[in-house]
This record gives sequence, structure tokens and C-alpha cells, in this order.
Amino acid sequence: MENWTGFLRLAVRHKEERTIPAEVYNRGAFKVTPPIYLDDPSQPCFYLMNPGGGYVGGDRYKAEIHVGERAQMLLTTQSSTKIFKTLTSPVTQDTSIVMEKDSYLEYMPDPIIAYQHAQYLQNTVIRMERGASLIYGDIITPGWSPDGSLFRYNRLQLKTIVYYEGELVVLDHLQLRPEVHEVEGLGILEGHTHFGTMTVIGEKATSDFVEQMSDALSACAGSCKIGLSALILPGFSLRVLASSTQQIEAIFEACQRCVRKQWFGKKPISFRKY
Repeated sequence: MENWTGFLRLAVRHKEERTIPAEVYNRGAFKVTPPIYLDDPSQPCFYLMNPGGGYVGGDRYKAEIHVGERAQMLLTTQSSTKIFKTLTSPVTQDTSIVMEKDSYLEYMPDPIIAYQHAQYLQNTVIRMERGASLIYGDIITPGWSPDGSLFRYNRLQLKTIVYYEGELVVLDHLQLRPEVHEVEGLGILEGHTHFGTMTVIGEKATSDFVEQMSDALSACAGSCKIGLSALILPGFSLRVLASSTQQIEAIFEACQRCVRKQWFGKKPISFRKY
């Protein structure tokens, strides 16, 4: 096994109408809480944690997530992903997710906050079997610097790849480099400071559902800009440009509520972090 700063393996399986842990292993500066059953006893919620409080130059993290057949899981982070100054090697985080037949995963990490001179490379590969359903999102903030200036990080690079039944269906590659590009300019953030991206995949994401979702989100957009695009399989990609994390979270939560209710007949969920 490679020399990771933090390594985590988490697997769940379906048993008697519940989902229970099948394997939980972590090493180094990467931890996971015991399962917490919030408002639904069939869906355990796990919180990923970095006990060091943030990432520093050269850190390398690896997570392996496995959702067994018919299993359901909620996954989030304990707090924001903070990337401190990385003047030499960038911080890397690799996540591999396997979703077996008819499984369900909501993976909604807290926002990414990159400090001045930070470099962060995130690679997420998701492999889904037929009948699996996914909600996965990321939020990027303008970062932090001592003088309060925005976008003082060097590079944020997020790559998300999704395979469905072995076929490549999503390749989403986002890179923000304030030193090279005017990130608030046309074609990037367009005057906004925060960016959110969400991928939703499931057999119940029919064209009618996607149109209904588009209308519902447009009604609550406010000052945000929202883009919603259908994928080549049942599912859609949601983009949000906003001026605060809370605006994006509200839109993401509206999307999650709709999916949970219409696809599975489930109530809204709260991660109860504050």
C-alpha cells in the first residue's frame, strides 16, 4: 500500500432492510465516525474527518468507498476542506467509489476553502452498476488570505469520472488558476465568488423529472445563476454560481429533497452539523 498521509476504506452492505458497516479501516490523518442513523434507520450516515484541521503541502489522501447491493449510505465531512499554503508539492485527494446494483449514495462534502498559495488536486472515480442511484456535489469558495483578498490560491483542480456498467458516462474536469485566468471573468465565475457542482444519476431521472427539477430550481435561484444539463444516461449535472456558500447549499438541499421524496418516498435529511 502506498505511503498516504491518510488512507480510509469504508464498505457497507444491506442486511434485513437496513444498511450496516461491512468494513471500516483508516490509517494516518484520515478518520471516519461510527455510523449515525439520522431520520432514517435504513441509511447510515458517516462523517469523514481530518484530525489535523487541514491539508498542507505534499499531503496525499486516499479514500475507498464501497456500497453493496441494495445498500444505502449518506456520506459527508465533519467540516470544510481547508488547504493551507503549499509552495512545493500540491495536496492530492483520490477517492474511489464502487456502487453495486440498486445501491444509493448521497455524498455531499463541506465546501473547499483554499488559503493563499494553496494547490489542491482532487480526483474522484465512481463505478456504478445498473439500478444504482447517486447524488454527489462539491462547493468551491473564493478562499482566504491574510489581507482579506479573494482568489489568492494558486490552483484548484477537481476531476470527477463516472462509469456506469463499465461505460464512461461523465468526465468533469474543473480547474481554477487565479494567477493565470481572471476567474471572476466571462466564461468562468462571471462576477460571482462561489461555485457549486452536483451530479445526480438514477433510473428515475426521466426527461420529465429533469424538466420539473429545472423549473423548481429556477424558481428559487434568486441572484444565483443555475445551469442544469441532462446526461447521456438518466441523470443530470447541476451548476450554481453564487455569492455565498449558503446560497448554493440551499439549492443543493432543494434538489436532494426532491430526489429523496420522488424517487424513494423519503423525508428530507439534515446532517445536523450546527
